[in-house]
Amino acid sequence: MNILKAKSLTIRWITRLFLLLVTAITIYPIFWNIYSSFKTNNEFMKDAFSLPKQMDVSSYARAWDGANIGENFFNSALAVVILLIIIVVCVIPCSYILSRYTFWGSKTILNLFMAAIFIKATYIMIPLFLQMNGLGLINNLPAYAAVYAVTQFPFSIFLMVGYMKGISLTFEEAAKVDGCSNFRILTQIIIPMAKPGIFTVCMLSGMAIWNDYPVALVMLSDPLKTTLPVGLASLNIRAGAYSDFVGLFAALVIVLIPTVFFYGIGQRYLIQGVSAGGLKG
Repeated sequence: MNILKAKSLTIRWITRLFLLLVTAITIYPIFWNIYSSFKTNNEFMKDAFSLPKQMDVSSYARAWDGANIGENFFNSALAVVILLIIIVVCVIPCSYILSRYTFWGSKTILNLFMAAIFIKATYIMIPLFLQMNGLGLINNLPAYAAVYAVTQFPFSIFLMVGYMKGISLTFEEAAKVDGCSNFRILTQIIIPMAKPGIFTVCMLSGMAIWNDYPVALVMLSDPLKTTLPVGLASLNIRAGAYSDFVGLFAALVIVLIPTVFFYGIGQRYLIQGVSAGGLKG
């Protein structure tokens, strides 16, 4: 019995050490990027892995002003807001109908949405560009956000349908007895109870467009309308040309802050929503 306990304890500690090692390997590049952003370029060139001798924040000013990070930041934030509005307005009612009502073709529609999860915007980039160009919607930030929102519909609907199926019908039946319309049931009962799922969908979709590079690169060629990933790619080229790698690190930290902040706030809802939607779907 003691041998079994010792063996179990050994396996447990080996697992913990392995997980700590993986965590350290994952976190160190982020930590390295952060403290490197406070160096001077001369310090970085001499020793890329040493700690900064003093905190130099001039790189953040160069990244914000000289590389149009401020404009790119605003464009990305605006794209996120537009996408989330479209996601909320379109995905929630569609998911509710597909999860609660059975009609001719309802299963086919749901299966098509599930199949479309595997179709990414990059796979249809050429016809997508030709269509948007024909409509005169290239370099149009709201149009770009709308297109990207549509690409998020399949997974978002799949997740929300699974989550809404887990909400008991008893609440809706009681509301119908009290004379509630379908719209009131959706807005006053289903949406409040599905907040973790809605938050998960919004967070995943928002982070997706925040980090999107290929679609933004094709749809937004105007430097004044580019988003952060495209701006960072341009900054990377300039950093190599002018040897201002510290400015690039500062820009990466600026971009990282909102993602870490919102993930830190909503990680509990994110995990809860993904687990519930995946299991009940």
